[in-house]
Amino acid sequence: MLELDNVNFFERVYEVVRQIPYGRVTSYGAIAKYLGAPRSARMVGWAMNVSHSMEEIPAHRVVNRKGLLTGKFHFDGTNLMQQLLENEGVKVKDNQIVDFEKYFWDPMQEM
Repeated sequence: MLELDNVNFFERVYEVVRQIPYGRVTSYGAIAKYLGAPRSARMVGWAMNVSHSMEEIPAHRVVNRKGLLTGKFHFDGTNLMQQLLENEGVKVKDNQIVDFEKYFWDPMQEM
């Protein structure tokens, strides 16, 4: 069972993730940093894992700091995360976003 603090943290993560624009991505670490918890990238990942049943959370737009689709195994189907990103115009090759800097959305600067 999740502790109350974790639930509140997860909700704060989801507030940020909902703001990621169509066709853009951010990283677990960028979200953690924005939330004032720069060492909590892994907890952001846990929040993303829990969010896959929540249609209003665009979890496919959150990747690791190198642009790798590390969360892809938590999506239904083999390539669903990649397909969702490609449908938004984000180029992916070998499970990594091509031109990651071009698509990267930094909540510290954008929110």
